[in-house]
Amino acid sequence: MIGMLGTAYPWVKAAHIIFVIFWMAGMFMLPRYLVYHQEAAPGSAEAQTWVERENKLRKMILTPSMILVWILGLLLAANLGLFSGTPGLGWLHTKLLLVVVLSGYHGWAVGYAKKLAAGKQTLTGKQLRMLNELPAILVTLIVVLVIVRPF
Repeated sequence: MIGMLGTAYPWVKAAHIIFVIFWMAGMFMLPRYLVYHQEAAPGSAEAQTWVERENKLRKMILTPSMILVWILGLLLAANLGLFSGTPGLGWLHTKLLLVVVLSGYHGWAVGYAKKLAAGKQTLTGKQLRMLNELPAILVTLIVVLVIVRPF
């Protein structure tokens, strides 16, 4: 579907997919970093190394990629007619809801990294390991919605 993007459509779609891959790579890394950070002794050199790694990941990959995913994704959604009331886009509404949840998880993980940097652990290692699985579950559902378009 070309729509309002014209011949730029495949380029916008390709860029969207590329930045989704970058964002998800970061979303798989950061929770694992949080587990290792939490296992380090608070205030230790190792804990400080994890703080630096988490900050670099956030500033260089996670947040820029998420912003670009949202911008490009909304352009693609507009191209499909999301904002003009085109029928048959239930899958896209659901996908956007899941991306909002994933974005919220991103924010939570960044916030928890900041808590750990301040020496405040509020979760157990087991809880963190369980939360590590959330991005994989969400991205699996998102990909199924985009490819299968079940509704």
